[in-house]
Amino acid sequence: MALQVGDLAPQFSLFNSDKNKVSLSDFKGRKVVLLFFPQAFTSVCTTELCSMRDNISFYSILHAEVLGISVDSVFTLGRFKADQGLNFPLLSDFNKEASAAYGCLYDTFVFDMKGVSKRSAFIIDREGMVAYAEVLDNAGNLANFDAIKQVVESLA
Repeated sequence: MALQVGDLAPQFSLFNSDKNKVSLSDFKGRKVVLLFFPQAFTSVCTTELCSMRDNISFYSILHAEVLGISVDSVFTLGRFKADQGLNFPLLSDFNKEASAAYGCLYDTFVFDMKGVSKRSAFIIDREGMVAYAEVLDNAGNLANFDAIKQVVESLA
């Protein structure tokens, strides 16, 4: 079941594309935008993450951290981040634990792939509560970036 606004955000520790462990608790007291995405190097995921890259100053000014999460390996994410010039961390949920905890994991994706992250957006407030939750069943759709920006702006 997907998380709802007002739920306590599940904690996680994942390796980033630089092979360093990153935990949600590392961002305690800060706003966090979590973007779960199905797979690096696919067209919609590239569009989504490059859009975030191009608008990162909006989030930085509001003291919001952005984290991209997929079930891709740290090596794939490292190459994707470098190729696209992404300016925020990409985290590997290779074991699918964070995606499952956030309720955004496909049972079966394209080509009968099991356990791929659904395109999803969550905003975690400074107290660790979910302030925004959007889980998309259709991987061809993008998260509502206007709504995400409004929620980030509204948080103290």
